[in-house]
Amino acid sequence: MTLDFPLARLVLASALLASTTGIFAATSPATASAQNDTAPDAATIRATMKTATQFMVDKVSTHGGYVWSYLPDFSRRWGELEARPSMIWVQPPGTATMGHLFMDAWHATGDDLYYRAAAAATDALLRGEKPKGGWNYFIDFDGPESTAEWYATTGKNAWRMEEFQHDWDNATFDDVGTGETMQLILRMAEADRDPRYLDAARRSVDFVLASQYDNGGWPQRWPVQKPFNHHGHADYTGYITFNDEVARKNIEFLQLAYRLLGDERIPGSIARAMQVHLATQQPAPQAGWAMQHTLDTRPAAARTYEPLALTTHTTADHVRALMAFYRETGDRRFLARIPEALDWLESVRLPADQVKNGRAFPTYVEIGSNRPLYVHRRGSNVVNGEYYSDYDPGNVIGHYGQTRAINLQKLRDEYTALAALDPAQVKRDSALKSAARGPLQRYFMQGIGEVSDLNLSANGKTPAELVASLNADGYWPTPLVATSHPYRGDGAATPPAGDFRTTRVGDDSDTSPFIADTPVIGISTGTYIEHMSRLIEALRVAE
Repeated sequence: MTLDFPLARLVLASALLASTTGIFAATSPATASAQNDTAPDAATIRATMKTATQFMVDKVSTHGGYVWSYLPDFSRRWGELEARPSMIWVQPPGTATMGHLFMDAWHATGDDLYYRAAAAATDALLRGEKPKGGWNYFIDFDGPESTAEWYATTGKNAWRMEEFQHDWDNATFDDVGTGETMQLILRMAEADRDPRYLDAARRSVDFVLASQYDNGGWPQRWPVQKPFNHHGHADYTGYITFNDEVARKNIEFLQLAYRLLGDERIPGSIARAMQVHLATQQPAPQAGWAMQHTLDTRPAAARTYEPLALTTHTTADHVRALMAFYRETGDRRFLARIPEALDWLESVRLPADQVKNGRAFPTYVEIGSNRPLYVHRRGSNVVNGEYYSDYDPGNVIGHYGQTRAINLQKLRDEYTALAALDPAQVKRDSALKSAARGPLQRYFMQGIGEVSDLNLSANGKTPAELVASLNADGYWPTPLVATSHPYRGDGAATPPAGDFRTTRVGDDSDTSPFIADTPVIGISTGTYIEHMSRLIEALRVAE
C-alpha cells in the first residue's frame, strides 16, 4: 500500500516497554566524538540525557503530557489513534510511562529537571482524573465538547478499534493506562515534595477498592454510566476482565500501595482478587478461562472480534498467576487444578501442519465442542463491515492473532517443581508478609519487552550509538512505521472495490491505525523512553 500522507509509530509500553527500530543516525555537536562502540563516560551520558529530555519537555509536551508519535513539524500526532493538539495519551507509552522514565532518571542523576518533568506529567494526568477516580485512554484539555466531537468523528470510524467508537465517560482499566498512572502517583507521593500526591494515591486506592466486585474481579470500565450496545452485542465493559492485564495490574498496584501506605483494607482485596481466578476456571475437560467472565463467572464475549470462547493465552496467563499466588500464600488450592488447565491446553494443540512460527495453539476455542474458532470480517468500514467467527482457519483477520505460542512444557516443569516444595518454604519471602511498609523500587523502567501489535522494530543500540544518534534538534529520529487515515467523513454503506478481509485497515474512511510501506521520520515517545532507559543503565554502570 502506497501512501501520500505521514506515518505515526504506535507502540505500547508499561514496565514492559516497546522497542524501537532503525534510528537514523544524526550527530549532535556535543556527541560527535562518540562514533564507535567505546562506552561513553558518565558526563557524556548525562549531557545526552539532558538534551533529549529538555527537547521533550520544551517542544513536545502538552500541559506536561504526551501522546505516542509526532511529525517533526507537529502537524500531526498520534496516540493509539490520531490525536488533536489539545490531547495527551494515558495508554502506554504515553504520559504515565514518560513520568516513570523521568522518575527513573531523577533517581539515577539527582537532576531536578527530571523531577519537574515527572511532576508536570503527573499534574497533567490528575487534571484528567475522572470524578469517581481512574482515567480514560486519553485526556482532551479542550474539554467535553472537543472530546465528544473526536469520538463522533475519529473514534466512531475506527473500524477495528471498538473501544474508541463510543464515549462511556468513565475510567478504564484496559491497556494498563490507569494502573500505570496510579503507580506513578505512588512514586510521586513517596518523593514527599507535594502532599497533593499523597492525597491522590489514597484516592487511587479508594477507586480500585470501590470498583472491585464482591467476588474479587474488576470490570474493564467503571462506574457504568453510558452503556453501549454495539452491533447487537451487549456492553462488555462491566464483565470481570482479565484481558490486557486488568486484574494483574490492579493486584500489582495494591501490593505497591500497601508497601507505601499500609492501608489495612488492601490485603483482603488482594485475597479476593486471587480467589476470583479460582472461581472462574471452567469445569474439566475444558478447564480453561475466557478473557472476560460474567459476574456469575461464566465466559463472555467482548468486542465483536472476541467471540464467546475460552482462550488459550488467557489460560496460560492464569496458570502463571496461580503459581505466583501460591508463592505468595503457600495455599495449595492455587495449584490444585493447574494440571487440568495444562491438560486442556494440550488437548487443543493444533496439528503440526497448521503450526506457523511456533504458534501451536488457537486463540479461541469453542465451548462444548473444543474446536478452534477463527475470526473473519467482511465489508470495508464500520458502517458496512462485520466481524464473525467460524471453524475456517483461512483468511482470518490480520490485526488480532488467531493463534498463540505457548511453552506448555515449561509451564508443566514449573508447576512440578513448585508443587514439590513445602508450602511454608514457598511463602517465606512473600510480598504480602514483607510489604507492610517499605520503600518502592527506585527504577520501574528496567526490563524491556515488546507489547504492541504495531511494533515492528528491534532495539540493540549501544550507549555510544545512542549518544551519537541524537540529532542536532535534541531527539532521536524514528521511522514512524504506522499511520491512520485522517477523518474524512463517515463510511459508505456500500464497500468499494478491494479485499479488506485480512488488512489492518479498511477503506479510506477507516481511521484505524495501520502499517504502511514507507515510514517517514518523526518523534516517538517510545524511542525516547527506550533509549533513555538504556542510557540510565549505562550511567549506573559508568558511575
